[in-house]
Amino acid sequence: MIRMAVQQGLRIVVMNIGKRFWIKQRMNRGRRDFRMNYTYMVRCRDGSLYTGWTTDIEKRVKAHNDGAGAKYTHSRRPVKLVYYETFETKEEAMKREYAVKQMNKAEKEKLIEDFISESF
Repeated sequence: MIRMAVQQGLRIVVMNIGKRFWIKQRMNRGRRDFRMNYTYMVRCRDGSLYTGWTTDIEKRVKAHNDGAGAKYTHSRRPVKLVYYETFETKEEAMKREYAVKQMNKAEKEKLIEDFISESF
């Protein structure tokens, strides 16, 4: 479920704690625990796509479906998670969110199609 490459010689350990994923990163100078940051897309009931970022993807999708998410998805429930990427920092996730929001619908659909084909 979590896609992450080991970069820069860091040892990354993914721990499933309940339904939340925590990443433990061990560095030469010490240890640091942090949450993953996600850029995600959900497909709304009307077929439109909503893009956002979060640190807890399951909680955020539930919030969208409970009507407590974005105003855009409130009247377009239910939503279904169709795409996500993981990042180490909030800033990276927000930059990717902006980039995805600048894409046209065909480019977003291609991104989703590639994501689904890689997942299975």
